[in-house]
Amino acid sequence: MELRQLEQFIAVAEELSFTRAARRLHVVQSGVSAAIRSLERELGCALFERTSQQVRLTGAGAALLPEARATLHAAQAAQDAVRAAQDTLRGTVNVGAMASVEVVDLPALLGQLHARHPAIDVRLRLATTGSAGLAHALLSGDLDVAFLSLPERRPAGIDARELTTVPLVLVVSAGHPLARRGKVALADLAGEPFVDFPPGYGNREVVDRAFATAGVVRRVALEVPDIDMGAALVRHGLGIAFLPAFAVARTPGLHVLDVLDTKLRWSMHLGISSTRRPTSALRALLDLVDLHVIAL
Repeated sequence: MELRQLEQFIAVAEELSFTRAARRLHVVQSGVSAAIRSLERELGCALFERTSQQVRLTGAGAALLPEARATLHAAQAAQDAVRAAQDTLRGTVNVGAMASVEVVDLPALLGQLHARHPAIDVRLRLATTGSAGLAHALLSGDLDVAFLSLPERRPAGIDARELTTVPLVLVVSAGHPLARRGKVALADLAGEPFVDFPPGYGNREVVDRAFATAGVVRRVALEVPDIDMGAALVRHGLGIAFLPAFAVARTPGLHVLDVLDTKLRWSMHLGISSTRRPTSALRALLDLVDLHVIAL
């Protein structure tokens, strides 16, 4: 069993396509197919179910995937040790973050990393499934580090450090009937249409938990995975929302209300795996994070 075979197996398992895996690895598709067939012969079992319509992992393939990732991580750690002794940092760092959440100046962070260690390859993924998706990608090994919002009970397998906490404030449009009131209770909002992030995002979880604790049912009418889009929808009268204070400051036409019975706060974290040793490339990035945390 060769590391090259495991790398190609992982690529097919993640892409669920031999064509996309070959494109990702910059090799011909026939080479990927041959490597997988060779690996299957060596292991004595099929790793993928192949049809003309789709590629799926078999049970054996699903069992091999975390072990293959762990093996490649171990090989990378061995290479890092040698390169560190030669004062040359190389490797790849897979970074996950959420769009429109300006907790860390990512362009500046990644730019400084590149300036210091140009041989480190950075792959950036912006979340499409919120913090829950980023946490899952950390646990599976798809990501090495993520900027995300974690619940109070953090998932096992993730080491997290809080970077900042921001208040969530209740906003309505300037013409909304509630705008004439200075203060409201959560119970006053039961019939209002809300604009919020989809389930899986940290700020959505904070608000859902507050209403559940208060025993108030709320109606989420519009779900958008973008803070500025949510603020704009509220400004145009399509609903009300709990938004981070920094988003309100940059969106005109919003009216902020005090909420009598609760204060909502949304924490952002830096997360890495607690079961995999950080590579030298990852440690180089982690060393720079605090220099680029934005004061909100």
